Amino acid sequence: MPHPPELYVGLMSGTSLDGIDAVLVDLGEAQPKLLAKHYAPFDDALRNDLLALHQPGHNELHQTQLASNQLARLYAAAVNALLNTANSSNTKIKAIGCHGQTIRHRPEHGYTLQIGNAALLAELTGITVVNDFRSRDIAAGGQGAPLVPAFHDKVLRHSDSHRVIVNIGGISNLTNLPPNATTSGFDCGPGNLLMDAWCMQHLGKPYDNNGTWAASGKVLPALLERMLDEPFFALPPPKSSGRDLFDMAWLRGKLQGGELAEDVQATLLELTCRTISQAIRQYCAGATEIYLCGGGAHNQTLHRRLAALLPGSGIQTTDVLGVDGDYLEAIAFAWLAQQTLHEKPASLPLVTGANHPCILGAIYPA
Repeated sequence: MPHPPELYVGLMSGTSLDGIDAVLVDLGEAQPKLLAKHYAPFDDALRNDLLALHQPGHNELHQTQLASNQLARLYAAAVNALLNTANSSNTKIKAIGCHGQTIRHRPEHGYTLQIGNAALLAELTGITVVNDFRSRDIAAGGQGAPLVPAFHDKVLRHSDSHRVIVNIGGISNLTNLPPNATTSGFDCGPGNLLMDAWCMQHLGKPYDNNGTWAASGKVLPALLERMLDEPFFALPPPKSSGRDLFDMAWLRGKLQGGELAEDVQATLLELTCRTISQAIRQYCAGATEIYLCGGGAHNQTLHRRLAALLPGSGIQTTDVLGVDGDYLEAIAFAWLAQQTLHEKPASLPLVTGANHPCILGAIYPA
């Protein structure tokens, strides 16, 4: 007998700073059912404001709160557009799971900060909001990220096949799903964020469509080695990262001057592919299936290079498994909100390094 619908909204705005992914999901059955999706891009002004908040600046507490309120209004507009698309009302929604926009992630100092005023979002939508998913895990000694591997474990695990799920957003991370063994996962390093920033600086475009510009350049071995010397790459998991480390200042510190812009782009793409492939070989031995999701899954140059570095792995996107790779993270945060309301732990200590599983999230009732 089918279970009654249990509708949740998931909102994700990630390190790429491109916009908001919104989904309406029925979580009443064992497998999530995606009912509607909506994408709301950030404008340049907001993107620049959010980028600026990653560094100390004048009156930054005030600016952070203003940006938090602006995000809440954009989140609310995205929810309303989503519900209009689905011809659904707010009264049918159990909760919104909202990741928020990360502007600091410093688990080594015991804190993380995702903004997007959840109280205002609940007020504007009339829907209970669950947010701040990372802090409880950090309080328990964990990294607070990545959080999506728990969802991968729930919906993408196979009883016989050894799968690896690779999310290539601003930062790339992987989930290792070996059959008959415990799920693990961690951040690998830069995904799209440095490539996107370099592309914007030199071409005035938000990203390198299909990696065409990177494909026009050549990899600079010495530059690649300086990048790979970053201590983060040698750290054993659990580990997580973000713009606090991998920003344009980090990249400029690796350049010697005189490099062709397209060669730097090619080297950045190689860095993303090399760190992902090395992580899979080192920590996911025996994997036979690799599935990509996130914006980087659309980069055909990146896809081909990963396939060359991981021969025989049959790299595909999560779409072939019935999960839309562009909206997988948003679906995951809908699921995380459900876990919170059901008072179920949703963190994996092997992934984050926490001392124990935790019930994640802060609840703002409608």
